[in-house]
Amino acid sequence: MEYDCGFTKENNWFRYRAAAIIVEDGCVLLVGNASADYLYSVGGGVHMNERAEDAVVREVFEETGVRYEIDRLAVIHENFWDGSSDWDNGLHCHELAFYYLMKPRGTRELCSNSVTRFDDREVMHWIPIEDLDRYNHFPTFLKDYLTSTPAGIVHIVTDERAKK
Repeated sequence: MEYDCGFTKENNWFRYRAAAIIVEDGCVLLVGNASADYLYSVGGGVHMNERAEDAVVREVFEETGVRYEIDRLAVIHENFWDGSSDWDNGLHCHELAFYYLMKPRGTRELCSNSVTRFDDREVMHWIPIEDLDRYNHFPTFLKDYLTSTPAGIVHIVTDERAKK
């Protein structure tokens, strides 16, 4: 059994995550499930002794059924929030995520059969980039990033705790 890099200490939870930014024909791929009232990026926890690059390729394949290739590391995201869902309820959450821009394949065809760790079926959604602000989605920086297309690696800090 593989274990994600993360830990819980008292009322705090930390997670190391690798995620994908997948764009095809002006649309970005996001994931949803019945338990979440938001969409989220393809990706997941980096396993112990696993490189982030290997983790994102693995996670993309597990969730989409497609072997995408990495273009480049795009964003290092530090994310802070207070948990309110079944899996993070009551915890002060801190996530460090590496977002990789994946090479386009020229098709939006997927072979998805993914489920969450709570056995909810995950559904893939191709969202037009210009319509992203119509959706409750994470990471929240996605539209700004995709419409500005920085050349290098960007470091973004999001602190949702401050909004409460």
